[in-house]
Amino acid sequence: MSEQAEHYCLRSQLSWRLVAMQALLLAMLILCLIGALCATGFLIVPRDEDHVIDIVQRAVARDPQGDLVLRPTAELKQLRDNTPDLWFLVRDRQGHSLAEGTVPPEFSGIGGALDQISQARLGWQMFEDDPRKPPARMKRVTSDAGPVQVLTATQGPMSSAKTALATTFAFLAVALPGLLLMAAATFVATPMVVRRAFAGIDTTADEARRIDFRQRGSRLSADHLPLEVAPLVTAINDALKRLDDGYSRHQRFVADAAHELRTPIAILNTRLESLPPGPEKTRLLEDSARLATLAEQLLDIQRFDQCRNPYGRVDLVAVARNVAADLAPLAIAAGYELSLDAAIERVETLGDRAALERALTNLVQNAIQHGGRRGTIMIHVGSAATIDVIDEGDGIPQDERARIFDPFYRLAPLDRGAGLGLNMVREIARLHGGHVSVLDGPKGGACFRLTLPPAPFVS
Repeated sequence: MSEQAEHYCLRSQLSWRLVAMQALLLAMLILCLIGALCATGFLIVPRDEDHVIDIVQRAVARDPQGDLVLRPTAELKQLRDNTPDLWFLVRDRQGHSLAEGTVPPEFSGIGGALDQISQARLGWQMFEDDPRKPPARMKRVTSDAGPVQVLTATQGPMSSAKTALATTFAFLAVALPGLLLMAAATFVATPMVVRRAFAGIDTTADEARRIDFRQRGSRLSADHLPLEVAPLVTAINDALKRLDDGYSRHQRFVADAAHELRTPIAILNTRLESLPPGPEKTRLLEDSARLATLAEQLLDIQRFDQCRNPYGRVDLVAVARNVAADLAPLAIAAGYELSLDAAIERVETLGDRAALERALTNLVQNAIQHGGRRGTIMIHVGSAATIDVIDEGDGIPQDERARIFDPFYRLAPLDRGAGLGLNMVREIARLHGGHVSVLDGPKGGACFRLTLPPAPFVS
C-alpha cells in the first residue's frame, strides 16, 4: 500500500465521462441521421458540381472569331464517357455562350440575370419541394477565354479530402454547438446531483468522527444513503460490532485475571510480613505492593471505563488522609517522609470516592517509586479542589511530560512498573471533568497536580 492514498474527484470523473458519452452518442446520432437522409434522397450528397466546373474551366477557349469553344481535353472526354446525362452552360458577359447536353428549361433562361453573382446553388428546398427537381450550381471562373459563367447540375465524384472537409464542417456546424451546450449543462448539473445524492455520506462521516474508543455500541446511520454506499456502512458497522465483542472479551479476561491474582498476592503479603526486618523484606514488600496495585489497576480499567457509580459529594481532605495513612508504612520503609497539608479543613468535589482514592494512591506510589528514595513526599490539598503530590527526586523532563500518561509508557525502559498508573489517573480525572498535569516541584522534583471541579456550594 502506498504511503499516501490516491484520491480522485467523483464529480470531475463523472462529468468528463458523461461528456464523452454524450459526444459519442451525438456523433452516432448525426451519422444515423445523415445515413437516413441519404437513403431517402433528402440529402444532396455527394454533391460536387465543382468537379465538372473545374474540367469545363480548363477546356473553355475562344476561336478566331471570339466565340466560346471547348478544347477536346482528355478530362472532358472522360467526363463525357462517364456521364451520359452531362449538361452545362457557359457564357461570358459579352453574350457569347455555349452549351452541351440538355439544359433544363428553368435554367436555360437565367443568362445575364446572374452576371453580378460570383457563385450560387440553385434547386429545390428540403422538406418543401420534390427532391427529384434538377439542382444546379453556378460559378464564375477565369479560363483561357477570360472570365466566364459556368452553370451545371452534373455531379462528379467527390475527392476524399473534400469529403473529410465537408464532414468536418457539418460536424462543427451541427454537433459542436450542441455538444458544448450539453457539456456546460453537465458540468453545472453533475456537482449538484452528486452533492444531493451523497448528502447522507457527510452526515455519516460526522458520526464516524464522533466515535470515541471508550464508548461501546457506536454505530453509523445508514439512512438517506445511496444503495451503492449502504453496503460499505453496513460493513463498517459489522466491524464496529466485532471490535466491541473483542473488547468485551478482553475486559472480561482482564477482570478475571485480576480477581484470580488477588488471593495469591494477599497470601504473599501475609508471609512477607512474618519475615524479620531488613532491606530484603522492604524490597519484597515493595514488589508485592506493585503486584497488588497492578491487579487493582487492571480491575479499574473495567470499573472506571463504565463509571456507573452514582456521584456524590467527596471530601478531598479525607481522601488524602486515608491514602496517606495506607501508604505511610510503604513510604517510610522506602526511605521517605510522608506529609499531608490542606489549605482548608474541607474541600469537596462531586465524584466517586473509591475512584479518587485510587487516583491519589497511584500518584503517591509513583512518587515512592521514582522519588529517588530520599526527602519528603508532600500531599497538598488546595482550596480550589486540587491535590498536589510533590517529591524531591530528579523530576520529569519537559519533553516527556505529555507521554507519561499514555498507557504502558515508562520513563525508564528497565522500570519494573506496568505503565498503567498515570494513565489510570488521567482517565479518572477525565471522568470527573478534571485533568492531571505535571509541574516542577519546589525542590527540583516532580509535582503532579490533580485538578477537579469544586462541588457547588450548599447553603
